[in-house]
Amino acid sequence: MEIRRLQNHAICPPAGTMVRGMFVAILLLFAGRASAGDLKLWYAQPAQDWMAEALPIGNGRVGGMLFGGLDSEHVQFNEDTLWTGDENDTGAYQDFGDLFIDLSHQGATDYRRELDLSDAVHSVSYELNGVHYRREAFCSFPDQVLVIHLTANKPGRQSGLVRRVDAHKGQLTIDKNLISFKGALTNGLMYEAEAMVVSQGGTLHAESGGVRFENADVVTVLLDAGTSYLPQSDKKWRGEDPHRRLVRQLDAAARKSFDVLKANHLGDYQHLFSRVELNLGSSDPAVASLPTDKRMAAYTAGGADPELEALFFQMGRYLLIGSSRIGSLPANLQGIWNNSNSPPWRCDYHADVNVQMNYWPADLTNLSECFEPLFDWVDSGRAVHRRQTAAQFHTRGWTTRGENGVYGGSTWEWVPAASAWLCQDLWDHYSYTHDRKYLQKLYPVLKEVCEFWEDRLKPLPDGTLVAPMDFSPEHGPVEDGVSFVQQLVYDLFTNYLDASTALNLDSEHRQKIAILRARLLAPKIGKWGQLQEWMVDRDDPNDKHRHVSHMIALYPGHQISPLTTPQLADAAKVSLNARGDESTGWAMAWRINLWARLLDGDHCYRLLRNQLRLVKDEGTNYEAGGGTYSNLLDAHPPFQIDGNFGAAAGIAEMLVQSQTGEVQLLPALPGAWPAGSVKGLRARGGFEVDIAWHDGKLAVATIRSALGGTCHLRYGQTEASIQVPAGGSCRVNARLSD
Repeated sequence: MEIRRLQNHAICPPAGTMVRGMFVAILLLFAGRASAGDLKLWYAQPAQDWMAEALPIGNGRVGGMLFGGLDSEHVQFNEDTLWTGDENDTGAYQDFGDLFIDLSHQGATDYRRELDLSDAVHSVSYELNGVHYRREAFCSFPDQVLVIHLTANKPGRQSGLVRRVDAHKGQLTIDKNLISFKGALTNGLMYEAEAMVVSQGGTLHAESGGVRFENADVVTVLLDAGTSYLPQSDKKWRGEDPHRRLVRQLDAAARKSFDVLKANHLGDYQHLFSRVELNLGSSDPAVASLPTDKRMAAYTAGGADPELEALFFQMGRYLLIGSSRIGSLPANLQGIWNNSNSPPWRCDYHADVNVQMNYWPADLTNLSECFEPLFDWVDSGRAVHRRQTAAQFHTRGWTTRGENGVYGGSTWEWVPAASAWLCQDLWDHYSYTHDRKYLQKLYPVLKEVCEFWEDRLKPLPDGTLVAPMDFSPEHGPVEDGVSFVQQLVYDLFTNYLDASTALNLDSEHRQKIAILRARLLAPKIGKWGQLQEWMVDRDDPNDKHRHVSHMIALYPGHQISPLTTPQLADAAKVSLNARGDESTGWAMAWRINLWARLLDGDHCYRLLRNQLRLVKDEGTNYEAGGGTYSNLLDAHPPFQIDGNFGAAAGIAEMLVQSQTGEVQLLPALPGAWPAGSVKGLRARGGFEVDIAWHDGKLAVATIRSALGGTCHLRYGQTEASIQVPAGGSCRVNARLSD
């Protein structure tokens, strides 16, 4: 490819010192616009189906699925540490219980149920007997409670019963305005949930079924839940009984007004969510005004709706904020939302793509704080993993099986490359943030996994190193030199070398790893031009398997790129075309990212439309084909949240990439988005990017950096290096000049 390099090395002044012309000012206003349209999911009827219709709220630890009923509001709730299992078994994530607010409001009119992603508030409104009723619900991270607030436009109109159901049939207690239940799972984990009912006006009293409120002006229900789980293997994964903690949090919340609780929630949530704004163009107002389920049906029938596509992107960010916060466990296969005690695939941490995919959008879409639970979870289980790995493989270091829980236990097949794949995510967080304190914590993790592969790699007669006896998830023979493993080990070694250099540690070990990396079996091109999935050239051009594990070197890895390895990139394209665009939800999301790395925006967009098509609840029949439910949750099927996260990452990768030592602007912009803007995406190296485009071409981009440094930019065939001052910004046009 011929590249035209600009001669000047741009040096930008600190933000606010650049003189702007009128044209640039207009473009900057365009680039800073919020998403076209609002960010609300809304429906003209209550939810009937948990999976396809109920709407999620969460604070990372506690989550609820709300139905918005008229006869009774139903909140099915979870707490992220309620797990069966132990150090020898994955166990399963558990349903915690249900909260009901019985209202007997059948026959209401002007019903509207909505979830506003811009403020993470679920609301229900309707008219009944001349009274306008409204319910608001949110899950607060700063106050650590789920809040439900019932109001009406006339006094004394709130009457009903708050009751609770424990999914594990523990001890139920009703005392004045408090409903609690507690118990223990078979593994000894203690659990408890508390609900407090607070009213203004009217009366409030306990009865055998729950807490009844009558003729109140306003009713607020506060819900909290917890367990005795402690993420420390040396303390046998157990901490204190959760009772005192729950009482303390609930009492503290009850002393605050609803307005204060909501303000706390909004300040915390919007600090994260509002960092990224996406405008992909305006939809037809007649389409944009439809309820979300009908809007998705119109989209599935072939209609254009760029605002729905932007909403789907932001839904991914919303779900990550709701299921992964500092101090919580990481998002599992369903985030934190699960209504079963025997959920599909245990609702586990599946380590052969799924938990890794959950965190693809974290740093890229400016939610770095949401990443921390993944590192904490990996770190907490290392001691158990080391013991199990030593017994299984007789090596140093550690790895794990495909299914993982929260006690270090795992089940199903051993996936020797799983720990290397986790390390890829862990390193990526550093590559975006350049947080040296984090790197110091990460370094021993990387080193241990390198030691596992030092001991495990096998030399071929010519000295080439291969991983012995492995498989390509989740199909194919078990044999030496599987491409999936080779690519991940290459990535692991590369990241370790960078970490060791950055920290100036273990220079001799660094040299050893560099030698091993140079001897690794490299990606190979097969007889029909494909990127080989195995060392042996046996790929079937008719194989439509959902997994595309041998593409890791393209995405999320960095070993293959059209810019640096064009022949391998072409081979990846051949393999992807053979695999096809129709698959399960998360698999289509992965393909979006792969085609983005191949710089084919139109193919990305075709896959996005496939994934965003409306599907009904098909239970666990994932062979039925994937898509998206009417509540915008990804359908594997059933619901798997990695599809939401993968799609959000894929849309971002279409607009900004930074995997080859440079920041690429609009690398895979599809024809379907001729004009638009994005604000706040992150690029590796500590940069933040705003972009506006018009007629399919870059209009203006702003590059910011808290750290400062040189940013190498690419737009199409144009390259330039700019010097961004710490705390400042640079603005460039399509020629990448100021």
